[in-house]
Amino acid sequence: MSILILGGTGRTGKLLVQESLSAGHEVHVLVRDIANIPFEATQPNLKLFEGNPKNIHDLKKALTGCEYVINTLNISRISDFPWAKLRTPPTLLSTSVNNIVHLSSSLPIKKVVICSAWGVAESRDHIPFWFKWLIANSNINAAYIDHQRQEEILKSSTLDWVIVRPVGLSNGSKKQQIKVSFSNSPRPSLTVNRISVAHFLLNALSDEDLIGKIPVISAQ
Repeated sequence: MSILILGGTGRTGKLLVQESLSAGHEVHVLVRDIANIPFEATQPNLKLFEGNPKNIHDLKKALTGCEYVINTLNISRISDFPWAKLRTPPTLLSTSVNNIVHLSSSLPIKKVVICSAWGVAESRDHIPFWFKWLIANSNINAAYIDHQRQEEILKSSTLDWVIVRPVGLSNGSKKQQIKVSFSNSPRPSLTVNRISVAHFLLNALSDEDLIGKIPVISAQ
């Protein structure tokens, strides 16, 4: 497959890039600064594009030749401290997805998979009370607001899509067995590691049963 990966320099995105290349796919990655990518730039089947997904012209260059998109962008802060200032614009996710939808009228995009978060929209009712409080009272909320915006944009489009909502992300090099939940059934566990999320996102491209669905994923 030919895949555009957005957010490919992030902690989950860079694992997804390697997973996709290892599977033999052609991978395009749009990055702000090619000089600072966290993986080997000369790998076969990897094409790097410098730019910003909020700029529709930058996005079109990176997307040309791709039939699939996996979006792992997030609203980031200058540190992991919940009240730290935002590093990215608060509408990065929604603007980027809106650009993808707009470009789909002229480019042959077959499917879009986005990495959202457990706690977005109706799934807010299913997360622990302390996590609800943290979202409501810190700068983490900006990401959840824009995740919901991008979900609504994608759901309103004519594209085939999958919206994946991972639970709390952890590190680890060993892939975990994944629990897939819909409407809080079965009840998710609280964490999943990033390499397992990357693996699930890639597999979602070829899983026809997930089209138009919003799975919450966690570790078994």
